[in-house]
Amino acid sequence: MKPIIAAPLLVLLTTLALPAHADRYSVPKNAAFEEECASCHMAYPPQMLHADSWRAMMGDLSRHFGSDASIDEKRRVAIADFLVANSGGRKTGNTRDAQGRPLLRITETARFEKKHREISAATWKRASIKSPANCTACHTQAAAGDYDDRSIKIPK
Repeated sequence: MKPIIAAPLLVLLTTLALPAHADRYSVPKNAAFEEECASCHMAYPPQMLHADSWRAMMGDLSRHFGSDASIDEKRRVAIADFLVANSGGRKTGNTRDAQGRPLLRITETARFEKKHREISAATWKRASIKSPANCTACHTQAAAGDYDDRSIKIPK
């Protein structure tokens, strides 16, 4: 086969073998984000939410899911800028709630709901899982940005 035909054919075949939306996220490094956010919960990949969601979330850390997560202004702005710059765009599906406000919970995005639709309420309540926000309970490689089905192990 001529190289001029083989190269495009190889690219086409490789593209067809990939899933439409991979379950892997690049995990950009940001020391302030990791220090502040991962001190309480996993540092969720910024791509899991839209930029508007990150702006809204970082705009009021005094009421961060029932906790006061306030930090100094310079650090807050730096982390917000990082999250917005690495946000998921519209790939997350729905980006606003019924009242038009940006979604603040990854667990409320269309993508999350679709990927987890078969998980029962009882499963989420297991002591080993605690809540849908505890990604690392089932996604064994979540810290590395890997949410592929092959790396899932649902604990008893």
